[in-house]
Amino acid sequence: MNILIIGSKGFIGSYLKKYFEARGHVIFHADVIVDYREGPNYFLVDASNADFVSIFRNKRFDVCINCSGAASVPQSMQWPGRDFALNTSNVFHILDSIRMFQPECLFINFSSAAVYGNPDVLPIPEDLPPRPMSPYGIHKLMSEQICREFYAFFNIKTCSLRVFSAYGEGLTKQLFWDIAQKIKMGNSIELFGTGNESRDFIYIEDLAAAVNSVIVNGSFTGEAINVANGSETTIREAVNTFLDVFEKPVKVHFRGEERTGDPLNWCANTSKLMSFGFRPKFSLYAGLSNYVNWLHEEDYLTKKSVY
Repeated sequence: MNILIIGSKGFIGSYLKKYFEARGHVIFHADVIVDYREGPNYFLVDASNADFVSIFRNKRFDVCINCSGAASVPQSMQWPGRDFALNTSNVFHILDSIRMFQPECLFINFSSAAVYGNPDVLPIPEDLPPRPMSPYGIHKLMSEQICREFYAFFNIKTCSLRVFSAYGEGLTKQLFWDIAQKIKMGNSIELFGTGNESRDFIYIEDLAAAVNSVIVNGSFTGEAINVANGSETTIREAVNTFLDVFEKPVKVHFRGEERTGDPLNWCANTSKLMSFGFRPKFSLYAGLSNYVNWLHEEDYLTKKSVY
């Protein structure tokens, strides 16, 4: 297959590029970063005025995976216009280009579990009414509605993946990266929250396998699909697992502060994803072992801290 990955320089996009290349697919990719090492299959996108028409007019793709956009709740509070442009407006422009030039191309939109906010029930099914708590969550929900619009009115085959807490090699932000950077400063660290908050972590290779299962077996009728491991882990448990892998005695203090836009507890109902044949292969311990090895290989544990 010819697969186009938009946002190929980011954490998820770069991993998907390697994953599908290793399986023999022809990969085209696009991002806003200038990279003279890339060949003709790379499209440079103007960050301030993205042009997707030229991409879809001149090349043929079987699948388009949109991994682009902003991915920060705090930044969506600070720059809501930027978040809307990257997470909502760009999805419309991509789909409109597909509508005009390649209506048979399958479209996968990366959404987020942030659309759920604080759910009333766990595990969270896809049909639970969304209650986003941030501009980021609202804009991701709007992008899903755009995908449904293009399926309903133009028969463009779309779906949205509500990704929960993805982690793995290449991720240089969020909880585990934060811990790794703080450990370099000493044997005692502080973290937000109480530690009793929970998340549903999914390792990046499992996430890539989930995307593949959707491509092969998904219905592409504008639906939303939970992408997660299907298990609830408290932040305290996740931190302890990371420190077990890291093999360094560290005292952890949770400050008890809540951050605006952060939910308390998440766990996904993954029955829809599993109906496509997906089964997670990595425990949190196994995934974090790979992540810590990558941190060592890239020398991120000895370089000067970003804090």
